[in-house]
Amino acid sequence: MNVISLAVWTLEKNCFIVYSGLIVCFIAFTLYHKNKLEEHYSENAKKEKLARTGTGGKARDFPDDGDDDPDLLVPAIPEDTPQILYRPPKRTDDEILERSREYYELMAERRTVRSFSQEPIPQEVLDNLIKTAGTSPSGAHTEPWTFVVVQDQETKTAIREIVEEEEELNYNKRMSRQWVTDLKPFATKPVKPYLSDAPALVLVFRQTHSWRDDGKKRMHYYSEISTAIAAGFLLAAIQYCGLVSLTSTPLNCNARLRELLSRPINERLELLLPVGRPHEEATVPDLHRKSLEEIMVKI
Repeated sequence: MNVISLAVWTLEKNCFIVYSGLIVCFIAFTLYHKNKLEEHYSENAKKEKLARTGTGGKARDFPDDGDDDPDLLVPAIPEDTPQILYRPPKRTDDEILERSREYYELMAERRTVRSFSQEPIPQEVLDNLIKTAGTSPSGAHTEPWTFVVVQDQETKTAIREIVEEEEELNYNKRMSRQWVTDLKPFATKPVKPYLSDAPALVLVFRQTHSWRDDGKKRMHYYSEISTAIAAGFLLAAIQYCGLVSLTSTPLNCNARLRELLSRPINERLELLLPVGRPHEEATVPDLHRKSLEEIMVKI
C-alpha cells in the first residue's frame, strides 16, 4: 500500500475524528481572531476618546510629525510677541444699532451674478480686497491661504477651458441627477462664459501646511475653516465696494488649475471667484432668504 492509498484509507476509517478536529480548529481560529478584532476596536475607541478629551498620552487631533525634541518645537509666531492695548473706536448703543442695520441692508443686497461686464477694475481695488481677506482670523495665526488674482486674458481662457471640460464630465457622469435638478432654477450649465468675461478671477487656495525657516514643516491648524472665513471676508469686501462675484467651486479641477498657475503641492484650490461689475442685462433668480426665526436660536 503506497502512501496516498494509506492516507485515503485512514481518512475513510477515521472521518468523524478528522472532521471533528477540523471543526474544533475552525472554532478556535474564529474565536482567536474575534478577540484580536475586539482588542483592535477597543484600542481605537480609547485613542478617539483621548483625542477628544485631550488627556492621557499623545492622542491629539493634530499629531506631531515625530519630533518630541523640545528644542525643535517653535511656535507659529515668536513666543516673545508683545501684547499691545486694543482700543477700537468706542460707540454708543445707538451708533452700534445703526451700523448693524446699515451693514445688514448692504449685505442683504448681495447676489450671485453669472453675467459680468468686461470693464476693468482698478488694481488698487483688487489689492485692497485681498488685503481685507488677509485680515481674517486663522488657527494659531498661520494664515493658511493664497489668493491668486488672474487678469491676463489668455490665462482666464485657459482656466475656462479646464473648468468647462471637467464640468461637462461632472454634469453628465459625476453629479447625481438630484444635484443637477436642484441647479436648474439657476440656469447653471457646463459652459462658464463668466470665467473669461469677468475682468478678474480670484482663486482661493488653502495651504495644508507650510515650511519654517529651518526647513521643517509648519502645521496649519483648522486650515479649512480659516480659509472659509477669509473667503467670507473677501465676499463682504466685494459687496461693500460695489462689485459682484460668484462663489464657484471648481469640482475636480484642483490639480490641473494648480499646475496651470504654478502653485505648490501644499496648496489646494477651494474657491474660484469671478469679480467685476454686473453686466447691464444681468439677471438673478427672485429668491427669498430664511427669516431670522428660522436661522437664530435664542437661549
